[in-house]
Amino acid sequence: MTTSSHKKMFKQLKSKPLKLKKYIKHNAPKKRSCGRNLKTCSRCGRVRAHIDKYNLDLCRQCFREIATRIGFKKYN
Repeated sequence: MTTSSHKKMFKQLKSKPLKLKKYIKHNAPKKRSCGRNLKTCSRCGRVRAHIDKYNLDLCRQCFREIATRIGFKKYN
């Protein structure tokens, strides 16, 4: 079975549960143990520009929005 979209494949395999299970098993994204996609922002889910220091787990955009509320000061 060949299709241009994986969503079409799910439609085709709905009537064949064993083949659908095998398709999902072999085409599922693999679990990551390291790398950029492992750490996400706890507020919005963004993976880039991640601040991990002090166990913040925020992206820089969310950090800018809530920094004063958590007690950080801006020094010029």
